Amino acid sequence: MNYKKVNWYFLGVIMLHLAVVGGLIALKNVYSMGMAVNLLVSELILAVPAVIALFASKEKPNRVLGFHKLKISSVLMIVLYTFLMQPLTILLNAISMLFVDNAVTSISGEVMSLPFWLTFFMMALFGPFCEELCFRGVVYRGYLKSGNVTGAVLLSSLLFGLMHMNFNQAPYAFALGVAMAVLVEATGSLWSSVLMHVIFNAQSVLLMYFYQRFMPEVWLQQTQAAVTADDMLSAIGIYLVIAVVCTALAACVLVWLCRNQGREEYAAWLLQEQKSGKKKGRLVSVPLVVGIVVSLAYMLLNVFLSRG
Repeated sequence: MNYKKVNWYFLGVIMLHLAVVGGLIALKNVYSMGMAVNLLVSELILAVPAVIALFASKEKPNRVLGFHKLKISSVLMIVLYTFLMQPLTILLNAISMLFVDNAVTSISGEVMSLPFWLTFFMMALFGPFCEELCFRGVVYRGYLKSGNVTGAVLLSSLLFGLMHMNFNQAPYAFALGVAMAVLVEATGSLWSSVLMHVIFNAQSVLLMYFYQRFMPEVWLQQTQAAVTADDMLSAIGIYLVIAVVCTALAACVLVWLCRNQGREEYAAWLLQEQKSGKKKGRLVSVPLVVGIVVSLAYMLLNVFLSRG
């Protein structure tokens, strides 16, 4: 799928999401369905159109997606890279919570009512795979065909953030999207972003269950948004320093991964191409703008309704 069709794909996914949500509300089944089914439907809304688009392109799936092998040493460094990116996501999450509620804790009660194995599978395995198939697979690879690598990284990450459909997750999802797209380029394999996404979500699920079981008072404080603005600002100041240091170290890990996977020549060529001044494909089009506006309107409506 070329970069022009990716924009139509994104608009289609947004409209499908709204249609499904609207249908469920009309049928009054949005809660009776259960959290497990809601999680499944939300991921299938991304994965099914992505698979259809992939096969409709008539290209070899793995040639588009790039599920190439990773060295064991690279896998270990990807784990390190993931944890080094954590402070930045915590920082962005904390900043967003000055303005909006934490989207994860707002559904934590329903999530925690599910069996642990089911929650772990849906949120830490199935979800990351579907989202990487879509955003670092179909969307990012489609935008890359424009020849504009920087634009492909930033725009695919923006759409990844917007698809979370809330202002709390969108900022740190965007940052993670950039980190994972660059990771894919450094390693040459989509498995690297899948692994990073799995680790990130898995530790969130594990911490959620750990706090509820062993530190319920901390979990209750988080779910009831009992943290004051002053406490949040103090935490932001601390994590700002930690995030700067850890993100710089993460960049060093990326350089190491690029060398370890034998991608140095490709990285040098890619950098030269970006500086060459050659005409790049135009990524922004009307369907993309409409999709972004609709998703932002939906997010604003949710904020308005939650405060009403």
